[in-house]
Amino acid sequence: MNRDIDESSENVLSELPREMEEPESETEDEDDTPAWGTAAASESAEIDEAEPLAVAEPEIEVPFEPELPEDDEGAPIPLEPSREHAAGDLEIPEGYAVLEGIADGGRRAVGVVVARFNGGVTSRLLDRALEELETTGVRRDAITIMVVPGAFELPLAATALAKTRRFACIVALGCVIRGDTPHFDYVASEAASGLQLAALETGVPVSFGVLTLDRVEQADARIEKGAEAVRSALEMADVFSHLRAAASR
Repeated sequence: MNRDIDESSENVLSELPREMEEPESETEDEDDTPAWGTAAASESAEIDEAEPLAVAEPEIEVPFEPELPEDDEGAPIPLEPSREHAAGDLEIPEGYAVLEGIADGGRRAVGVVVARFNGGVTSRLLDRALEELETTGVRRDAITIMVVPGAFELPLAATALAKTRRFACIVALGCVIRGDTPHFDYVASEAASGLQLAALETGVPVSFGVLTLDRVEQADARIEKGAEAVRSALEMADVFSHLRAAASR
């Protein structure tokens, strides 16, 4: 009986369609990937490791540097620095009431607050400012100079001078030079906003004569800012006097 079962099973197996075995062979033919852990797989991995994927290197943008013109001897000619101002005068149409002041120092008292820090620059700013005050007619005995440690202390000193009501305007002089830390940004920003706030709170004109430099060598071309600060302060004081006169009519 066992023999019969064996023979019958053999017959059954022999009668199975051959198509059932073909998918296995087709799978082997279609997938040539060697089994994991076999020698063929190791060789394939070695080939993949030996040939890494090429990665495109990012393009580095080179900053544009304009070529300087050369003279007859081939030496570069330095370009003229930017004036940082637009040419032309202000034009106001006719038929309007206009209030405008001039840099007139006659019969006016002026307060000057100057920072001691970076004294090699602020001393020159002060000298130029005093020369301009004399040129515009401000008497020496009508000028008060207050010295503070640095540019950060300028707003407080300017506010204190303005609140005395003894001065027609305040001239603030200082110098901040950029370094390796963000200290420059904080001091320069606070000095500018603080001086503006001093003028807004007191109603007394406060001019901004603070140099903000990347290098100390840039100060040579900007010492005239001391005189410009004087003219701005006196002009604002003069136009305020015209405003008060017009308002009292």
